[in-house]
Amino acid sequence: MTDSGGAETRSTSSSETTMTDEWSIRRIVRTMIPLLAALSVLQLVSGTVLQTYEAVLVSNPALLVLVPVQIGTAGNLASITCSRLTTQLYLGTYELDPSNPDLRANAGAVFALAGTVFGIVGVAAWAIGVALGGTLGLGRVLLVSLVSGMLLAVLVVVTSVAAVELSYRMGFNPDDTTIPVVTNVCDIAGVLILFAVVSVVV
Repeated sequence: MTDSGGAETRSTSSSETTMTDEWSIRRIVRTMIPLLAALSVLQLVSGTVLQTYEAVLVSNPALLVLVPVQIGTAGNLASITCSRLTTQLYLGTYELDPSNPDLRANAGAVFALAGTVFGIVGVAAWAIGVALGGTLGLGRVLLVSLVSGMLLAVLVVVTSVAAVELSYRMGFNPDDTTIPVVTNVCDIAGVLILFAVVSVVV
């Protein structure tokens, strides 16, 4: 009886120590500083790429409007997706399997939101562009917004799942690492995707 109680006490103590260590300020800082430093360097790359398209943006105000909205919306979708996947991981319902209904539901929600939001964003960007003297037609602006937005949605799903998987397998807390990673990746890739679509459509 005593031995069983002692074993249970040691097990509980060990679990509490693990939880305390996982959520300690020192562990979070040790994990996040190198990660944020690397992501900051990647952001510089994103800014450099954006600067190369300055002339195109200035001559087409609708595209200039699209840049921050596209990137910001993709980052928001990625943050939501990571939060949901991390919650499922903690609840024990997460499984990296295309047949997993929860995983498919999350992916479907991302694509549905992307199609709706980026469609509205395209119309709004066109209207603002016209007000600022732009000449791009509604069809082209909407096409750029929707195509780049849906490509970003694919990126959001893939990056979010990969971030959660890698964080878990490497022993990091997904709450700490996933959102900074996916939002920065979406910033960089968002610029590249947007202007790749612009170079084809415009």
